[in-house]
Amino acid sequence: MDAVLARSAAWRTVVSDLFEMTKPKVQSLLLFTTVTTMYVAGDPSLGLVALTCLGGALSAGGAGAINHVLDRDIDRTMSRTANRPVAGGRISPAAGLAFGIALGIAAFVLLTLTVNLLAAALSLSGLLGYVFVYTLWLKRTTPQNIVIGGAAGAVPPLVAWAAVTGELAGTPLYLFAIVFFWTPPHFWALSLLMKDEYARAGVPMLPVVRGERETRRQILLYTLLLYAVSQLPFCAGAFGMTYLVASVLLGAAFIYGAVRLTRHPERRNALRLYLFSLAYLAALFAAMVADVRL
Repeated sequence: MDAVLARSAAWRTVVSDLFEMTKPKVQSLLLFTTVTTMYVAGDPSLGLVALTCLGGALSAGGAGAINHVLDRDIDRTMSRTANRPVAGGRISPAAGLAFGIALGIAAFVLLTLTVNLLAAALSLSGLLGYVFVYTLWLKRTTPQNIVIGGAAGAVPPLVAWAAVTGELAGTPLYLFAIVFFWTPPHFWALSLLMKDEYARAGVPMLPVVRGERETRRQILLYTLLLYAVSQLPFCAGAFGMTYLVASVLLGAAFIYGAVRLTRHPERRNALRLYLFSLAYLAALFAAMVADVRL
């Protein structure tokens, strides 16, 4: 009986570790932008929404698992990530890599067979971009890593639009641009809190290479760019007054937070801006759905 219980506990630990490798917290916002974009694009069935989200989750989970393997040396030096499954030695690199690749293949096959090839190809491009462009190349070589590499995280609206319509148009490109320009101020606010750990790990994040003052300046600059980009869908006629009011108010609040961080560079203001950035993106995409439906 004890042996059975021990094996059961061991399996639960493995399953928990594999689930952790898919980075479910990161995925939640990606899936939210997927669902909201689908309802902006048209009237998808619940089955199509579920299959698209499952494919997106598998693809993003595969990218996350491969990232755990490739970044295990960095993870071991940072207290926030030292106990991750691969860095902590509970999952072998080979097993973690096989798991990530299997998830990526499963995502592509599922989306191709049940949604459409364009959605599958776009989802795969996000996985490949995150693994090869961001993780393997940019993250360790340039402080602009999150700017260029952020394109991988901006793919879900494209996948969602393709899933519903079978094609791409101007509106999903605007949504891609919004997530793309949102990523730097969102991530740099977090990197200000993690500066010492990134420095110890040798990762050239912006606060490490250019300093905290320049990082705060770049956060404000990209927040202003994000505000401008967020107005493009309204200017192009994709959304109406409901979206315009929401985008103006949310953008003004984001700019206020960035200005406050510039003038008062305390850690609590960096944390507030980081947390607000999460709420900002969710609320902005929710406003898109409300605008289209109302």
